Amino acid sequence: MARQLRAEQTRTAIITAAADLFDRRGYESTSLSDIVEHAQVTKGALYFHFAAKQDLAHVILELQSRNLQRLAAEMGSRGTTALEALIRTTFAMARLFVEGPVPRAGLRLATDGLALPPAVPHPFTQCLEFTTRTLHAAVKETDLHTDIDVEAAAHSLVSSLVGTRVVGHHLEPVTRHPRRLAEMWHLLIRGMVTVPRRARYLSLVTQLEREIRTV
Repeated sequence: MARQLRAEQTRTAIITAAADLFDRRGYESTSLSDIVEHAQVTKGALYFHFAAKQDLAHVILELQSRNLQRLAAEMGSRGTTALEALIRTTFAMARLFVEGPVPRAGLRLATDGLALPPAVPHPFTQCLEFTTRTLHAAVKETDLHTDIDVEAAAHSLVSSLVGTRVVGHHLEPVTRHPRRLAEMWHLLIRGMVTVPRRARYLSLVTQLEREIRTV
């Protein structure tokens, strides 16, 4: 049992170290030797868990996919409106970006054009499907303008989410991300949300950003 626990701790350390390096340097600029040194493990320990660098990247992307599924399900089960669930999901992901390297690396890998195995959905496809489905529900709940092009809105929203983090990665610390996310939502809400519902969602965004900053 103790050996199994140590093995799991070693595997987690390797994934975390790889994620940190992938996020900061990029996939191509990170070697297995770099990961071994950063994780403070032996090469034998790394190869026991992962046969190649690509396997590590796939695990990180799979964890990213599970995170999104988990958060979307959790926020959707609260009995809130669809739009609130979507906003809360984006801020929950922002919290993960601030707290650890694995979610950040997942996004970095997704933008690096890494080939994925069939079992792992591309993060952007997954985000688009979730966002499109949620915005359709928000239109039915009359939170969004009825003449909105949902597919176009979903594509713009996901592109804004990804772009906000990609630009921020190069220009400012990750702790600034919740502020940029709030700025993005303030613009989108004013363009998409019906006037009677607007104040509620602007207030929600301000609250969620504050909660992350005070953690």
